[in-house]
Amino acid sequence: MTEKVTNNAPEAVPHPRAIKSFVLRSGRMTLGQDKAYEQLWARYGVAADEQLIDFERVFSRRADVIVEIGFGMGDSLLQMASSHPENDYLGIEVHKPGVGRLLANIDEQALTNLKVMRFDAVEVLKNQIKDGNLKAVYLFFPDPWHKTRHQKRRIVQHDFIQLVRQKLCLHGYFHMATDWEHYARQMLRSMQEAAGFENNALDDGYFPRPEYRPTTKFERRGERLGHGVWDLLFKKIS
Repeated sequence: MTEKVTNNAPEAVPHPRAIKSFVLRSGRMTLGQDKAYEQLWARYGVAADEQLIDFERVFSRRADVIVEIGFGMGDSLLQMASSHPENDYLGIEVHKPGVGRLLANIDEQALTNLKVMRFDAVEVLKNQIKDGNLKAVYLFFPDPWHKTRHQKRRIVQHDFIQLVRQKLCLHGYFHMATDWEHYARQMLRSMQEAAGFENNALDDGYFPRPEYRPTTKFERRGERLGHGVWDLLFKKIS
């Protein structure tokens, strides 16, 4: 795997996996996002170099580490890191505008417990995170791939679930959320069948949105239109 570097900021190169759960979009960068990306990456970015990440060195302390996969524009991740300074957060996103926006906001708030990677999260989990090293993995509103012929691209599949399990510490959490009911049912079924996890919902179904997960503008708009949102919270038990 190679990575182009310009002014210390990486240009993500898609990994040649047979099936990807994301598509790289050429979203337009604002001047502010582009400036933040070029100037702040060295301070808040983590290299996708296939080397194991030493979180104590990256954050200059020992704390619980939480990874969010696909943070979008990063607003909810920023809010979680700001509200929970006791935790360290690593956000992984492939789309450059969102990374630039989050870098600017991290710097504006002078947060020391939030770092960013721009790469394929599956490859990061496989190659750069030690087994048992994470307190939680968050996957909020992943691409639903709603057309039947595309559903094989959905990230929540057996192999991915077991990869997450491998990286979580014992009693660590895998928290998912989606606004697509069909995907929610698939997630729930897949997690109920997965070895090594226990559903934190009392009825073995969906979990009420925890206070630590902020609602997004998109989510609030959907709720006003009557759209549902489903959270799933599973604990690693073995």
